[in-house]
Amino acid sequence: MNESDRSALAAGVALFNDREFWHAHEAWERAWLTSEGDDKRFLQGLIQLSAAYHHVKRGTYSGGVRLFDAALEKLARFPPDHEGVERSQAIAAAERHRKKIAAGDGIDPGEFPKLLYN
Repeated sequence: MNESDRSALAAGVALFNDREFWHAHEAWERAWLTSEGDDKRFLQGLIQLSAAYHHVKRGTYSGGVRLFDAALEKLARFPPDHEGVERSQAIAAAERHRKKIAAGDGIDPGEFPKLLYN
């Protein structure tokens, strides 16, 4: 990942942690557009995770379920701290949240996960 992509990665993590899921998606998408291979797949997983939480915030759970599934599938192939993004807790939360919204239950915003970046 080049320096510009790392900067976008860090910006997206900060926005995700501030529950600005749409803006995190946009930050990561800028890097995704020019990336290739594993970098592209990893960024796409983060984008889909962020988009899933954006759907949850809006109450469009069917879109959220689909995006959680896609994100979890893509991110599963990478170590939990790939590119310095520690996401173990966020992945565990996403798995729980996917089940809740599939059952039609809401998620308290206080339960939204955070990513660690170093």
